Amino acid sequence: MIRQFELVERVAGYDERADENLLNRAYVFSMKAHGSQMRASGDPYFSHPVEVAGILTDYKLDCATIVTALLHDTVEDTLATIDQIGELFGEEISRLVDGVTKLSKLEMRSEASEQAENFRKLVLAMSDDIRVLLVKLADRLHNMRTLHFLKNAEKRARIAAETMEIYAPLAERLGMQRIKQELEDLAFRELNPEARESVIRRVAFLHEDGDDLSRRIGEELHRIIAEAGIPSRVSGREKTPYSIWHKMEREDISFEQLSDTLAFRIVVDSVPDCYQVLGAVHGTYPMVPGRFKDYISTPKRNNYQSIHTTVIGPENRRIEVQIRTKMMHQVAEMGVAAHWQYKQDMDATDGSRYRWLQELVEILENAQSPQEFLEHTKLEMFPERVFCFTPRGGVIALPRGASAVDFAYALHTDIGNTCVGAKVNGRVVPLRTELRNGDQVEVLRSKQPAPDAGWETFVVTGKARSAIRRFIRAQQRQEYRKLGRAIAEKAFRETGHEFSDQAVETVLKIHDARSAEDIYVQLGQGHLTSRQLLDTVFPGERRWRARNPFGAINRMIPARLRLGAGDKSDGHSVPIRGLRPGLAVHYADCCHALPGDRIVGIVHKGKGVDIHTIDCERLADLPEGRDDWLDVTWDIDPDAPGVYVGQIKAVMSNEPGSLSSLSSVIAKSMGNISNLKITDRSADFFEMQVDIEVTDLTHLSNIIAALRATPRMSKVERVRG
Repeated sequence: MIRQFELVERVAGYDERADENLLNRAYVFSMKAHGSQMRASGDPYFSHPVEVAGILTDYKLDCATIVTALLHDTVEDTLATIDQIGELFGEEISRLVDGVTKLSKLEMRSEASEQAENFRKLVLAMSDDIRVLLVKLADRLHNMRTLHFLKNAEKRARIAAETMEIYAPLAERLGMQRIKQELEDLAFRELNPEARESVIRRVAFLHEDGDDLSRRIGEELHRIIAEAGIPSRVSGREKTPYSIWHKMEREDISFEQLSDTLAFRIVVDSVPDCYQVLGAVHGTYPMVPGRFKDYISTPKRNNYQSIHTTVIGPENRRIEVQIRTKMMHQVAEMGVAAHWQYKQDMDATDGSRYRWLQELVEILENAQSPQEFLEHTKLEMFPERVFCFTPRGGVIALPRGASAVDFAYALHTDIGNTCVGAKVNGRVVPLRTELRNGDQVEVLRSKQPAPDAGWETFVVTGKARSAIRRFIRAQQRQEYRKLGRAIAEKAFRETGHEFSDQAVETVLKIHDARSAEDIYVQLGQGHLTSRQLLDTVFPGERRWRARNPFGAINRMIPARLRLGAGDKSDGHSVPIRGLRPGLAVHYADCCHALPGDRIVGIVHKGKGVDIHTIDCERLADLPEGRDDWLDVTWDIDPDAPGVYVGQIKAVMSNEPGSLSSLSSVIAKSMGNISNLKITDRSADFFEMQVDIEVTDLTHLSNIIAALRATPRMSKVERVRG
């Protein structure tokens, strides 16, 4: 494990502006926070964040990134909080730690959906600051180095597969070749150990004198380049076991057919030197056809630049040669981290500078589920590329096997949506035509967008597939919306109600919708019936239908009570519990209590008892310490409900038919207007107070809900007194 002073010295060695005090404090804080926690390997848990920080110092990353690496597990695995990190180490460190912190375990249906959700959040975090991904890659690399200590074989396999499918391609996209290759090899060792060992044995047998062979070929190449008068540095390397096995799988060839397992890298001072070296090599050795790639004139999407060629070289060996400048070599080895090493103007928070990351975020925003996002992302990060040209000479990099539709969507989503045909090298071709390196593609467009659902069967980019699915879903949604709106209009019309979006919007929460359009879509899809919609918009009608299935309603008022009919001295005829026998009962006109309200009785000597709602404002004016309060409750017979008067205030538009709408809605909800008074009037609106005979508070609330759903009503609320 790297000791504290060693880590500080490493950072200070390449960054003279490093805050050594900050590094020391982060080291000590993380060590104390993790305390006695242990890893599966038996090492102290604190060794993990220190090793992650050490990996990042190899890439000479800034002080903030190293501190983030030291703290990245403290929030999830210890008692530390993001707020505490912010107070002790500043807002920048807090933001980075929050982005890198392992995501809390989500209650998902499967590990696959959890993986998809975690990756979705990782993309969001790294789109704000690319350093989040750098720390995450180092974290995954150290976890993979210690993966063999996990006893659960199934868990090891899942982590290795995730590394191969997600983290290695992400490292490749950042140009961090060493991390990518080590992640692939570690995952390969777990997923297919027999194949890996077989490749290693066969390579060792093929190159029993490998070191000497590599030295001899390297010296020969260096001599040829020196004779051309070009300063250079030549180094040899063998392909990794995974890259050899992957090539065998991809090209469906045997190991014996692989004769370019040796690769040599030639590093020179300038771009012109690169092409002079290429001329010297091709002038000396025959080139293998189809094995030449110029990534200097057409860089990869991760800014990788180099010339690749395969030749029949010294000792009649087939070798791969890579030619690049010193700066290109640094970017090829360290990727985005090279910007920090060369002190370039690197804004880590500007995730938009990475086009591939922009496309991942675009897919994320339009995916219907985390699983769909993960599927499209794996397609988008597929590393094998072809380079095609626009009619104006622009270069578009696409996965191998891409079609003209993929090309159109790579230009812009709108171009893909309006694509109806394509010309490749001047000839009209089917849209499913597979593009090749160097093809010039012209997209033929229509005025109206019309993606075909069948395109999904041949597109290979995540962006194209995501855009096609999004358009098809939007098209289907419009059809469902039109059908659902027609169903709603017919239901309202058949029940005698005036249809409006306003009426539907009153029940959005009940049906878990954000707009009236969502309700119509649910109707069109059959997830909601017109009867269910009407029952929620006009709840009073549903209640009375249940009581009166044949449409007739008993309007007889029970002899026990009619509000406003005067005092009742016979306590047994009053539907209230808690009254003393013989007391006359009055219902206070300051609050108009209804069955369903919480109530209280106030005794007045010689007059009887007044019934108030528990929240009546007049009760606040009564002196404290009185002993004439009665704890009373309603005693309603559900089979013979009484009739009570509730008051509402309604503000409606001043236009013909408004009053008719009000009375019609109240009548349909089985209420009865006993009094009506206009309290204010203007050119546009008028306000009125309405007394309505109802059975209880729920009945009144249902009437209010139905009125609020009426287009001409601007405001409806219950009033007290």
